[in-house]
Amino acid sequence: MKRLYPNKPLIGVGAVIVCNGRILLEKRKDEPGKGKWSIPGGLVELGERAEQTVIREVREETNLEVENPELIDVVNSITFDDGGRIKYHFVIIDYFVKLKGGTVKAADDAAELKWVPFNEVEKYDLTRTFKEFFERNFKQLQELNSCKEDDDINSEFSGSI
Repeated sequence: MKRLYPNKPLIGVGAVIVCNGRILLEKRKDEPGKGKWSIPGGLVELGERAEQTVIREVREETNLEVENPELIDVVNSITFDDGGRIKYHFVIIDYFVKLKGGTVKAADDAAELKWVPFNEVEKYDLTRTFKEFFERNFKQLQELNSCKEDDDINSEFSGSI
């Protein structure tokens, strides 16, 4: 799939993983948004359902196993170059997911992963689309919990972060 100067919008997914008041953020390794923070995610492959994509992408980028994707929001990301041509065009379907297991380890498109308290998220250099998503859905996100009540992200899901 041609990401740069595409001839049609690309469909992507984002995974909202929240545990005990902290959201898992990913520092992007590649463009678009290289070096900025967002949530794990990626592009839907041909023949793959969006719900399957979010589970696969979380595994590939974070080493975590997740389940039960629930739709939260759809985000449009269109970036123009200086000449007014469309440089990037993504339609991103964001899902809340439940943690099943695994140990956090940045891989694939993730340069770094961090569990970030909600009140500190906006201190990070966020992608434009994630910042808009976070502001629009802040109240709802605070009510979510991907962990079971007895899960501890400081031990069970902490890994190398």
